[in-house]
Amino acid sequence: MDTGTPHDDTPALRAHWQAAVAAAGASPDRDPAPYADRLLAAWAEPQRRYHTTAHLADVLARIDVLAPHAADPAAVRLGAWFHDAVYRPDRSENEERSAAMAERALPKLGVDAARTAEVARLVRLTVTHDPAPGDTNGEVLCDADLGVLAGAPEAYAAYVAAVREEYGFVPDEAFRTGRAAVLRQLLDLPRLFRTPYGAAHWEAPARANLTAELAQLTGPSRQRGI
Repeated sequence: MDTGTPHDDTPALRAHWQAAVAAAGASPDRDPAPYADRLLAAWAEPQRRYHTTAHLADVLARIDVLAPHAADPAAVRLGAWFHDAVYRPDRSENEERSAAMAERALPKLGVDAARTAEVARLVRLTVTHDPAPGDTNGEVLCDADLGVLAGAPEAYAAYVAAVREEYGFVPDEAFRTGRAAVLRQLLDLPRLFRTPYGAAHWEAPARANLTAELAQLTGPSRQRGI
């Protein structure tokens, strides 16, 4: 499954970017189109299989659902645009480099310093997906990003397959061990979703998906090497 190729949602994403930077207070005399070109090119890089423009579009769609919960929906939407703008599956500094990209780009568009700082903070928050109580902007972005975990079984299976492709350079046994650790960490959280909508609609199916995947990774057939 190659989800790294350009998607038909690119025109819609360009329109979304224009609206997002305008809502964030960008200067009307600054052309945001070249920044859209750079971001969309980054999101379509060939090493991506899950973290693609399709993922970006999905996160933005979920933010639309959750936006009433956010204190600053404009910052959250820009946070989504930048949160995986830099993505190398073999690197650990992706979020930091993505946040730095936002800190460089947004002032050039005329976005003020406070909102630029909030966007960068939100991008960095996606390292842990653990917003502090009352951080409604963080809750919305993190819930929107993790919403894929609550997909129907077929959609969840496609997500898992795409993640495996991104980490194709990792041997099977090492990947299973690492993936199982991630799943256990998620399942050990008191709550995966912090917004009222996410808690009500996504928590239970996400936990069911994670539990089923963990069982598949660590069940008796795996332990026998089958």
